[in-house]
Amino acid sequence: MEVMDDYYYTKEHEWIRIEDNIATVGISEYAQSALGDITFVELPEIGMEVEQFEQFASVESVKAASDIYCPMSGKVIDVNTELEDSPDLINRNCYEKGWMVQIELSAPEEKTNLMTAAEYQKFLESLE
Repeated sequence: MEVMDDYYYTKEHEWIRIEDNIATVGISEYAQSALGDITFVELPEIGMEVEQFEQFASVESVKAASDIYCPMSGKVIDVNTELEDSPDLINRNCYEKGWMVQIELSAPEEKTNLMTAAEYQKFLESLE
């Protein structure tokens, strides 16, 4: 499973990449693989306030529906509208083209509640 070095992760398999005070959020390769072929994505509205570890999106796949939890608190400033017509972008490229939302962070210190790439890799190994 690919784990990106400069990203942070949650135990629910969301990832977040932070640049300045803007964060891009998606689900990890492990999550998309476990879900199987993703057929539908429900994203939050631009302008919505989101809280760390609260449900803010959902995905449906051939196997299951799954809630997606926000890795950090903030305001949604962009959503990946390409996922409306091509939800399978998450399966094909979860870290680049399959991102879900961008958030303007309101509590950057929450990053300490997330796993680094190395910690996430160890977490994945513990699941095997």
